[in-house]
Amino acid sequence: MEYLLIGLFTFSIILLLISFVKKDPVKLEEEMEQMTINHMQEMYQIKKKIKILEEELLIQESPLSYAVPKPSTHKPNNTSSPTNEILKSQVLSLYKQGLSLEQIAKQSTLSMDTVITVIEEVSMRGSKHE
Repeated sequence: MEYLLIGLFTFSIILLLISFVKKDPVKLEEEMEQMTINHMQEMYQIKKKIKILEEELLIQESPLSYAVPKPSTHKPNNTSSPTNEILKSQVLSLYKQGLSLEQIAKQSTLSMDTVITVIEEVSMRGSKHE
C-alpha cells in the first residue's frame, strides 16, 4: 500500500511538472499576434520617418532652376517669381511641421515674400472651401 501511495504521489508530481513545462497553444497564438502587431507598428513608424526624410532631401536638393512656372488656366498670382507646385507643396509641408518662415525660405531657396504668398494662397483656398 505504501508503494502505491508513493507511486501515485510521484506520478502526480511528474504530471504537475509537465503541465508547467508545456505551453498553452492559445497563449502562443496571442503572443504571436502581439508580436505581429508590434512589428506592423514599427514598420509604420519607419515608413513615416522615411517619408519625412525624403521630403527633407527633396527640399534640400531643389535649386531655383526647378522653379519653372506651370501653365494653368486660373489667374496668376501677384508674385514676381512664380513657383511650381512642387515648391509650393514643400513650403506647405515645412509650414505644417512648424518651421519658421525664415527657415522655410532658407530651405526652399525662395524669397520670404514668396513663402508668405504661398501660405496665404493655401489659407485663402482653405477658407473658400469651408
